[in-house]
Amino acid sequence: MGNLRTVTFVLSAALLGAALAACDDGSQAAAQQAADQLSKALSALDVSQAPITGSDPGAAQTQLKAVVEGLGDVRPAVTAGHAATSSGTTTVPLDFRWELAGREWKYTTTAQVAQDGGHWAVRWAPGLLAPGLQDGEVLVAQTTTPARGDIIGAGDAKLVTERPVVRVGIDKTKVTKDLQDSSARALAALVGLDPSDYAKQVAAAGEKAFVEAIVLRDTPDRTPTSAQITAVPGAVAIADTLPLAPTKAFGRAVLGTVGQATAEQIQKSGGELSAGDLTGTGGLEEKYDNELRGKEGVTVFAVRSGGSGQPSASAAPSAGKAAPSPSPSGSAKRSVFEAAPEPGTPVRTTIDPRLQQLADDTLAAVGPASAIVAIRPSDGAVLAAASGPGSKGYNTAMLGQYAPGSIFKTVDSLALLRQGATPELPVECTPTLTVDGKTFQNATGYPAAHLGTIPLRDAYAHSCNTAFISQRDKVSQEQLAATATSLGVGVDAPLLGADAFLGSVPDQAGSTEHAASMIGQGKVLFSPLAAAVMAASVAKGDRVSPRLVLSVGEHDEPAAGSSATPGATASPTAKEPVGKPISQAEASTLQDMMRAVVTSGHAGFLLSVPGAPVGAKTGTAEFGSDNPPKTHAWIIGIHGDLAVAVFVDEGGLGATVSGPLLTTFLTKAAQ
Repeated sequence: MGNLRTVTFVLSAALLGAALAACDDGSQAAAQQAADQLSKALSALDVSQAPITGSDPGAAQTQLKAVVEGLGDVRPAVTAGHAATSSGTTTVPLDFRWELAGREWKYTTTAQVAQDGGHWAVRWAPGLLAPGLQDGEVLVAQTTTPARGDIIGAGDAKLVTERPVVRVGIDKTKVTKDLQDSSARALAALVGLDPSDYAKQVAAAGEKAFVEAIVLRDTPDRTPTSAQITAVPGAVAIADTLPLAPTKAFGRAVLGTVGQATAEQIQKSGGELSAGDLTGTGGLEEKYDNELRGKEGVTVFAVRSGGSGQPSASAAPSAGKAAPSPSPSGSAKRSVFEAAPEPGTPVRTTIDPRLQQLADDTLAAVGPASAIVAIRPSDGAVLAAASGPGSKGYNTAMLGQYAPGSIFKTVDSLALLRQGATPELPVECTPTLTVDGKTFQNATGYPAAHLGTIPLRDAYAHSCNTAFISQRDKVSQEQLAATATSLGVGVDAPLLGADAFLGSVPDQAGSTEHAASMIGQGKVLFSPLAAAVMAASVAKGDRVSPRLVLSVGEHDEPAAGSSATPGATASPTAKEPVGKPISQAEASTLQDMMRAVVTSGHAGFLLSVPGAPVGAKTGTAEFGSDNPPKTHAWIIGIHGDLAVAVFVDEGGLGATVSGPLLTTFLTKAAQ
C-alpha cells in the first residue's frame, strides 16, 4: 500500500510539472508575440495600436514622435529577439538599425513583457527606444559635411579643388524693412542680376534671412569689390570656399561644376541629397559624384526636450538626413552615436593643366560650337578636351556627333593601301562626279592645277573629293567600317572612364551613301575625340584606346594589364574591334601622306610650328538644307608624341578656320 502511494505521488508530481511547463511555454509564446508586435510597430514608428502597458498607447505614440523627430524622415528596422524569463521577469531584446545620412546605427534595448488585464504587453519606457534614454530626452542627429575629393591632373596638379569665394547677398537683419527692396535692386544691378527677380526673393525670405545673390571667386581683381558690395545697405560678402577649377572656363564641359543641389537633383537622389548639399553637375563631377562627395559624418545626441538641439517643425530634415538644427549645448546633451565623416576620394585624370588651359584659350574667341582634343599617342592619355564658349557648356569635344568630312580620307587611304594601292596610285580628280543622279564636287577654291590624273598622295594632300569617290568600287562600305576600327574609331574605350561618342561608320550603305561615306559624309559621324584617336593611331602605328580617368592610386602612365576604370562609358555605337590594328608600315605611309598635306597641300601654315615635323589632314563637311550649305570645319594634326583634333561647327573650310587654331595650339604647346 505504501508503494502504491509513493507511485501515485510521483505520478501526480510529474503531471503537475508537465502542466506548469506547458503554462510557461504558453506564457513565453504570448510574451514573444507581444514583443514581435511592438517591434513591427516601432519599425513603422506607430505604436498607437501596439500591446503596451504602463502608458496609454496614444501618449506613447506622442512621446515616440517627439523622441525621433530630430532624426529626420527615416524609420528604423526593429526586430525582437527570443523571450527569456529569469527570477519571474520576462524580457525580450529589441535590435534597432537606423540608416542616417548613409551611415548605419545599430544597438539593442531590452523590453520587459508582463501580463496586463489578462493580456501580455510590453512595459513602455523611453529606454526601449535607445540605450539609456530618459524621460524628457529626445534624439537629435547632426551631420558633418566631408571634404570633397579633388579632381587631379597630370603631375598631381589640382584641377578642381577648394578655392576661396565670397557669397554675396542681402542680410535682412542689417537693413531696415523700408530699404530692403531698394537694396536688393541695387545689389542685383551691381552683380548683373535681374533686379525685380532678386527683390522678390528678398521680400519672400524670412525676417532674419541671408538671401544669397551670387557667389564670386575671391581673386585680387574681383569685381565688384567688397567695398562696393558693402556700400549697399544690408549687403554683405561672406568668405567661403568651393570646389573650383583654376578659371571658370577651364575644362568646364569635361570636368563639370559643383554647386548646391537643385530641386530636381534632390528628387532624383533617393534621399542622398537635401537642400544645401553640394553635388556635381555635368562632366566628371557628376559622373563620379558619389566618390568625390565622400560620406557625411553623423552624431546622434540625447537632448533634454526643448533644449537648443530640438529641431523645429520648419526645419524637418529629409529622409535619412540629420536635422539641420543648432548644435545641442552644454550639459543638456550627450552623444549616443557618432560616425566620423569620410572625405571624398580624389579622381585622377590624364589632363595636362597647361595644355588644357592652352586649348581653352585657343577657343576663347570662337563663336560657334568648337572643340580641341589632344591625345598622347604613346599611351592614349587625353591631355586636353576643350569645348569652346559657343558650345554653351555642352561637351562638344567628347560627345559631339558630326560628319567628319575629308579627315575621313585617312580611313579611305588605309583601306586602299590594304587593297594594294600605294601613294603613287593614279586617280582621277574631276571637278564633279555623279553617282546614281547625285552630283559630288570638290570644296570651294579647290586648285585647278591639281585636277586631272594625280597620285593618291596629291589627292589626299589637296583633298580631292571626286578622286576618292572614284575609288569606291575598290573599297566596300563594310571594309570602310572595319578599317575605321583599325584606327580606333567606333571602338570600345574601356579605360576612358568618361561618357563619350567614339564615332560611327555604318557597315552597309547604298551606292550614293557609300560614295558620300568616302568623303566623310552620309551617315558617318565623328566626335572631336574620335578624330584625335584616329590621328593618334596613325602617329603610334597601332590602334590607340583613349584614357582619361585613372584608377585610384594609378598615376599618369598606365599600368601593364590594368583593368577598366569603373564607370567607363563609351559611345552607344562603339563595339569590339573588327579590323586589325594599323601596322607600323601602314602608319609610316599615312604619316608621309599627312606630311604632304603640310609640305605641298593646303596646310602649309603648319610649316611654322617648331620642333618635329607636323602631319595634318583638313576636313570640311556640309550639313543642313541651306544653299549654300553650312559646313563643319575640321583639322587633325600629329606632332611628335601629340595628336590633336580641332573642330568648329558652322566654321567654313577646315584649312582656313580650324587650321589657324591648330597652328596656334601646336606652336604654343611646343614652347
